[in-house]
Order: sequence, then structure tokens, then C-alpha cells
Amino acid sequence: MIDRDGYRPNVGIVLCNCKNEVFWGKRVRQHAWQFPQGGIKQGETPEVAMYRELKEEVGLEPHHVQVLGRTREWLRYEVPDRWLRREWRGNYRGQKQIWYLLRLIGRDTDVRLRTSAKPEFDAWRWNEYWVSLESVIEFKREVYQKALEELAHYLGRRSERKPRRPHEPTSALGRG
Repeated sequence: MIDRDGYRPNVGIVLCNCKNEVFWGKRVRQHAWQFPQGGIKQGETPEVAMYRELKEEVGLEPHHVQVLGRTREWLRYEVPDRWLRREWRGNYRGQKQIWYLLRLIGRDTDVRLRTSAKPEFDAWRWNEYWVSLESVIEFKREVYQKALEELAHYLGRRSERKPRRPHEPTSALGRG
């Protein structure tokens, strides 16, 4: 499902724990880390898609999380031509996303990366909210930064540290 401007509707999920650390998943057989995200299917609302993606990618059910907030508008990124599937070239530009901020109210042991036939992640970890975005694929970094900035106020004082801009030099992601 691609809109008339060439963007595929998608949801992104920033999952935090009680310390306001955020979940990062390592893409299967890659060195790239990202937040859970996925496409909105025909007839789904962004919220329904968010819960489906949460279950498929992280193994969490609605009772494991509390929705703290979401972005007001769609955030867009364009996919470089070299990353596009051949059949998408011409009418596909990228993705438009609604981002959700969730709090894990379950336990870390509730996270299960192998609930779907094709897992997205083969590892995960908690990192500080304003973690470096250096390990995120370059064309998604600006959207990640915008989502984190917009959602930070839902966490209150514990997330007020100034965010790093995507281009600032930083070390790799924290704990493993």
C-alpha cells in the first residue's frame, strides 16, 4: 500500500523500560540496530499495526506495554535508489511513519524475538534514550531523531538531556 506521493504507511515503536532506557533490536545477520517498525496493512489503523508489529518483532502483547504517546503527524524518509527493490522503482519514494512511545510494564523475559516465521532481530538491548544514532542506517537517522525529540516530553524530567544530532561523532551503542 503506497500513497499517491510514493510513501508506504508505517509505524515505528520506541519501547522504554522503567529507567527510560530504550529497546534496540539488532537486524538479523546485520550490524545494524533499530527500533521495531513495520508497514500498515490495508484496513489497519496505525495503533492496530503497532500492536501487530510489537507482537511479530518483539513478542510482546498489549498487556505487556502502556502507550505513553505518539507523534502528531507522519514523519517521512526517502529510501535511496540502491536500497529499492526493482519492482518498487518509479512509484515508491520511502516511508511515512507514526511513532509510538511505549513503556514495558511486563518483564524483560517477556521479550521474545522468535515469535514469527521470519524474525527481524537476532539480539536486543536497552540503551539510554538519547543513544547515538550512528548504528542506524543513514537514511533513517533524521526520522529517528525527530521521533525521539517529539516523544521525549512524555517521559518527563528523566529524558531532558540534550539530544545528539545524527551527524555528531559518538561511540558505538552502549551495553551489549
